[in-house]
Amino acid sequence: MTRFEFPRGRVRALTLLAAASLAAAGCQGKAGGGFSMPPMPVETAAVKIQAVSDRFEAVGTIEAGEAITVVSEIDAVVEALPFREGQPIGVGGLIAQLDDETAKAETHRAEALRDQSRVTYERVKALFDERAAAPQDLDDAAAALKVAEANLTLAQERLKKTRVTAPFAGLAGSKRVSPGAYLRAGSVITDLAYVREIKVTFSAPERYLGSLQRGRQVFVSTAAFPGHAVQGRIDVVNPVLNEATRAADIIARVPNPGGRFRPGMSADVSVILSQRAQAMTVPSEAVFSEGGQTLVYVVKPDSSVERTALTLGTRQQNVVEVLSGLTAGARIVTAGHQKLFPGAKVIPIESGAGGAPGAPGAAGGGAPAAGGGAAESKGESKSGEKK
Repeated sequence: MTRFEFPRGRVRALTLLAAASLAAAGCQGKAGGGFSMPPMPVETAAVKIQAVSDRFEAVGTIEAGEAITVVSEIDAVVEALPFREGQPIGVGGLIAQLDDETAKAETHRAEALRDQSRVTYERVKALFDERAAAPQDLDDAAAALKVAEANLTLAQERLKKTRVTAPFAGLAGSKRVSPGAYLRAGSVITDLAYVREIKVTFSAPERYLGSLQRGRQVFVSTAAFPGHAVQGRIDVVNPVLNEATRAADIIARVPNPGGRFRPGMSADVSVILSQRAQAMTVPSEAVFSEGGQTLVYVVKPDSSVERTALTLGTRQQNVVEVLSGLTAGARIVTAGHQKLFPGAKVIPIESGAGGAPGAPGAAGGGAPAAGGGAAESKGESKSGEKK
């Protein structure tokens, strides 16, 4: 039989009631010339009808909605790094200003050559129109103009690369270089992450892939912010499963109001697979296992108890679903059943334990509280016997 520990106050109350019962029984035994087992004080609760959810649960990893490492595209000296580390930066915000004197000079030179080539082309074209120039001369002048225009475009693009800007809004990371440093192409300047929306990556066994489809609603919470859960949707289901675990990687996109969730955090992911509004439930502490059976003690109208075998369904944080073996409204023993036996008399005391509708951790169909209260953990069902 499974043992349970109870709060000291409840144990004291039960002990006092037991002592009073023994004293009363002793007096009766002296008067009547015999001894009968006194009724045992026990806590009881009624079988409830309430909503129960079947959920898939897993532990995932939070990633930024978008994340890049910002690098220099050219060889140049850093003149300024105007961004603030760890602070938001908007689209097009200046991250680094590189030395642009050489790039500006090349641009001016390319503009001058382009202008010269254009004048030459126009002069040759005028002569060609007057039949004073050969077609080859016109073709050469046109080609020279196109080359000059291309060289100007290259110089302008190089000049643009001296300003390193943010391609999207996000949080800037730490500065990897300092003003005055000489950068080679590809040198890291900082990191940039978009965290107003996050990605949560988790794995699911193959048997759940029929339910975990793209667009399915998920709830995400973290241990860092208890009670704060956000709702998102599955965005990607990897079509190739891991051969060793037979599990698929799944990515959910979730809004991140307030930016509480940060990339690298672990996340508790919960997906509601099905709901039953009229499920029969009992407090978890009322259920025990013996001889391969799952049992409860039911209090009969004459205050005696009998063992009843159950078939269980979904387990949640404080309650368990009963598929068969009980009827709604029946009273069961939730505390004090360790010393009971079939036919024993009891003194029922209304239980203050969980399982009442609306109590924290009770079965329900809404969003899961951060930290649990669900039927499954890491994708594995917990239906069955109490361990």
